[in-house]
Amino acid sequence: MRKLKYYVACTVDGFIAHQDGSFDGFLFQGEHVADYLESYKWFDAVLMGRKTYEVGLKEGVTNPYPSMKQYVISRTMKESPDENVAIVSEKVVEFVRALKDETGKDIYLCGGADLATMLFAENLIDEIILKLNPLLLGSGIPLFSGVVKQTSLELTNSKIYKNGVVLLFYHVKNQVV
Repeated sequence: MRKLKYYVACTVDGFIAHQDGSFDGFLFQGEHVADYLESYKWFDAVLMGRKTYEVGLKEGVTNPYPSMKQYVISRTMKESPDENVAIVSEKVVEFVRALKDETGKDIYLCGGADLATMLFAENLIDEIILKLNPLLLGSGIPLFSGVVKQTSLELTNSKIYKNGVVLLFYHVKNQVV
């Protein structure tokens, strides 16, 4: 079975973006960027919420992960602006379960918070990989958009970069009901 990995940049105070979806202040230069791009080889599919997809779309990027099958989860987008990006609007949980059951590499959940919260509630996220930026936003879009169940995580790997970014790999152990 493939693993669904929530791999996301966040701040020390737990935000993945400003309230408007922008992410100025996050570090986009340094060794961690090369490692992130190298991590693409772990995945052959990517899930993203509509708001996450629209960040790139505003910049004219319609096909952000050309090496992967791309799925945008959205109740409002009716058609994709790119033939390489599929829109999933119904039975999302069933779709993700089926995707995990397929053969292939792992699945990259790149955001956003609403989608992560929904999939976490269904016990579908296997790993959380945090690219912790040395930054406090004070407010914004949190790692999860709603309340999540208390969950034990097991730190399986970590790396500290010279620029202060810390990469943390967690296996999701169990959720308390």
